[in-house]
Amino acid sequence: MNQFFFGIYPYIGLTVFLFGSLVRFEREQYTWRSESTQLIRRGQLRLGSYLFHIGILMVFLGHLGGLLTPIWIWDALGVPHSVKQMIAMAAGGVFGSMALVGLLVLLHRRFSDERLKALTHWRDKLTLGWILVTLLLGLSTILVSKDHLDGHMMTLFMEWAQRILTFRGGAAELIAEAPLIFKLHMFMGMTLFVIFPFTRLVHIWSGFGAASYVTRAWQVVRPRS
Repeated sequence: MNQFFFGIYPYIGLTVFLFGSLVRFEREQYTWRSESTQLIRRGQLRLGSYLFHIGILMVFLGHLGGLLTPIWIWDALGVPHSVKQMIAMAAGGVFGSMALVGLLVLLHRRFSDERLKALTHWRDKLTLGWILVTLLLGLSTILVSKDHLDGHMMTLFMEWAQRILTFRGGAAELIAEAPLIFKLHMFMGMTLFVIFPFTRLVHIWSGFGAASYVTRAWQVVRPRS
């Protein structure tokens, strides 16, 4: 089971994430939207949205940089593994909590208003619930990490992620003895990539696409003669 979930499942998740997003964009472009409800309870939306999006973006970037930066770079910079782990715990705690508070505000807004509840699909409930549990598990790992402040466990997860992305074998064996809370958090996180193409999360891609507008020519509008 360990080999499947942490040696094979990551590739299933990445494949569904990339090809599923492409297929949905090609075949169902009119469903490629965030389905905004910003005209309803705008104040609560603004607060929750800012907290959640800033928090989750920093959490994602922290995971990306923390897991994929080769350990020799940290060694070359003279950053001890224990210090890197404490930085990760502090940053993860702050931004993870920010994302959690923002998500709770958004959940309260969505499910305390009958108009918003009527606009909420089952896929939205699944996505929001999945992100909530993933955040809670991620914050819970901090409590376990404080018992492993030498940084050894952190380096194992770094090596696991880097082996997965470079198609090197033996990744799953590295974390075979990792605490269950970490494995649950990893499974929930990887499964987010699996459900991504089938939910409104696909609008995240549009954020990257919007950058292309910077290089486009100005739209010329002329009055009728």
